[in-house]
Amino acid sequence: MDEKFSIKINIAERYYPLMIDRKDEERIRKAAKIINDKVTQYKTKYTDKDDQDFLAMTTLQYVTRFLENEEKIDDSEVVEGIKELTRNLSLYLDKEQVL
Repeated sequence: MDEKFSIKINIAERYYPLMIDRKDEERIRKAAKIINDKVTQYKTKYTDKDDQDFLAMTTLQYVTRFLENEEKIDDSEVVEGIKELTRNLSLYLDKEQVL
């Protein structure tokens, strides 16, 4: 069983205490770093905005990318497999009705 423990994550110069499983620590710290890197990019590009704007732009960018990736998931192999199973099942049932 995973042991929960407390960490503090810095996002846009604010600290957030979290209780997490040890197995998730690396992923969470990496996510925070990616967010902070993107916020820093926006800060250097747009000087007339505040951290809330940078966080909103970062969130929009990553959620848009997430949704694009969700749409790209190719389930055609699964659909074809189901169609093949349905055909085989129909053939089998047809044979059973003849006997």
